[in-house]
Amino acid sequence: MDVTTGYLIAGSLLVVMALGGSFLERLPLTTSIIYLAAGIGLGGYGAGVLTLDPIDDSTILHYFAEFAVIVSLFTAGLKLRIEWSDRRWLLPVRLAVVSMMITVGLVAILGMIGLGLSAGAAILLGAILAPTDPVLASEVAVVNPQDQDRLRLSLTGEAGLNDGAAFPFVMLGLGLLGLHELGSFGWRWVAVDLVWAIVGGLAIGALLGTLVGHLVVYLRREHHKALGLDEFLTLGLIALAYGMALLAHSYGFLAVFAAGLALRRVEHRLTGQGFNEAMEEVIHSDHETATRADTAPVHMAEEILGFNEKVGRISEVALVVVIGSLISTQFFTGEAIVFVLLLILAIRPVSALIGLKGSRTNRTERRLIAWFGIRGIGSIYYLMFAIDHGLPEETAEQLIGLTLTAIAASVLLHGVSVTPLMHWYEQRGSRASRPRNA
Repeated sequence: MDVTTGYLIAGSLLVVMALGGSFLERLPLTTSIIYLAAGIGLGGYGAGVLTLDPIDDSTILHYFAEFAVIVSLFTAGLKLRIEWSDRRWLLPVRLAVVSMMITVGLVAILGMIGLGLSAGAAILLGAILAPTDPVLASEVAVVNPQDQDRLRLSLTGEAGLNDGAAFPFVMLGLGLLGLHELGSFGWRWVAVDLVWAIVGGLAIGALLGTLVGHLVVYLRREHHKALGLDEFLTLGLIALAYGMALLAHSYGFLAVFAAGLALRRVEHRLTGQGFNEAMEEVIHSDHETATRADTAPVHMAEEILGFNEKVGRISEVALVVVIGSLISTQFFTGEAIVFVLLLILAIRPVSALIGLKGSRTNRTERRLIAWFGIRGIGSIYYLMFAIDHGLPEETAEQLIGLTLTAIAASVLLHGVSVTPLMHWYEQRGSRASRPRNA
C-alpha cells in the first residue's frame, strides 16, 4: 500500500465514523465490527491494499498492539474510582485470577486432546486467549469515574488485571517449548515470572502514579505550575511506568493499569465526596479550575482521561482494521470454528461462573459477565510476543488461525449482542430501582 492510498483510506474511515457514530449507537452492532469489516475489505482477500504477514511482520504488530493495550489499560485504571480496600475489587480479582486460570487450563486440555498441540503450545494458546480485552470492551466497561455499576466495574477491573496476569502462563508455555528459562523444577518461573513480576509491576505502577499525581496537584495548587500539556503528562507517566516495570523484569501491563488506578486514587483521596460538584465546575468553568484547591485534582484526572480516551479510540481503529486485513478463509477451518465456539459458549461461561461462585452478584449479572468475555487486541499482543520469541513456524501458523478466528467471532457475536443486552440490563436496573408506588 502506498502512502497516498493509506492517507485516503485512513481519512475516509475516520470521517465516516465521526459523522456516523451517533447513528451507529442505535444499531445492534459496535464500531469494532465496522473496523474489522473495513480491514477484511482492504486485506489480501479484498482490495489487497493492506497486506501484512503475521509471521514476517510480527515485530510491527507486536509493538502496535502493545501501545494500544497499555493506553487502554491506563484509561481503565483512571475510570475506576473506588478505593483499593473496597470489597467490590473481589469480583474483578476473582475473575482475573480464578476464572482466567480455569480458562487457561480448559483451553490447554482442549488444545492437547482436540487439536493435537504439545503441552507448551496448548498452555501458550490458553494464555493468549484467556485475557478479556480492555480495548474492544468499551460498551460493557465503566463509562466514567461516576459509574459505580457492579457489572461494569467487574468487567473493567477484570480486563485491566488479566492482561498482565496472563503473562506468567505465556512464559510457562514458552518455557515448555524451550524458548524461555524456567529454572530447575520451575523455580525461576515461580519466583520471577509469577511472584516478582506481578507484585513488582503493581508496586511500580502504584508508586509512580501516586508520586506523579501528588506532585502535579501540589505544583498546581501551591505554585500555579505544571499547567497545560496534559498530553505530555499522560504519555510520560505511561512510558515511565511501563519502562520501569520492564527494567525491573516485571509486567508492564500491570504497572500501567496500577499507575492509572493510583492517579485516580490521588484525586479520590483529595476530592472525597465533592467529586460531582468539582466535575460540574471543571466542565463549565474556565482554566482556573486547574489551580483551585477544590477542583485541581479532578481537573488533572479528567484532562488526562479525556486525552487518553481519544488516543485509545484512534489506536482501536487502526489495530482492528489491521486485524481484519490479516483474516483469510484459510483460518476458518471446521476445527477452528468448533474450538472457538467452545471457548465462547462453554469455557468462558464455566470459568466465569466458577470464579463468581459465592459472590454477591445476582443471576443477571453472573450471566452477563459469563457472556462478555471479549477477546481482542491483548490476544494479538501475546501471539506476536510469542512469535518474536522464536515460536516454531508450524505452531505459529496454527495459533494464528485459532487466535484470529476467536477474535473475529468475539467481535461479531459480542458486538451484535452488546447493545440489546446492555439496554435490557439498564432498563431492568431502572425498573428495579423505582419506588413500588411509582
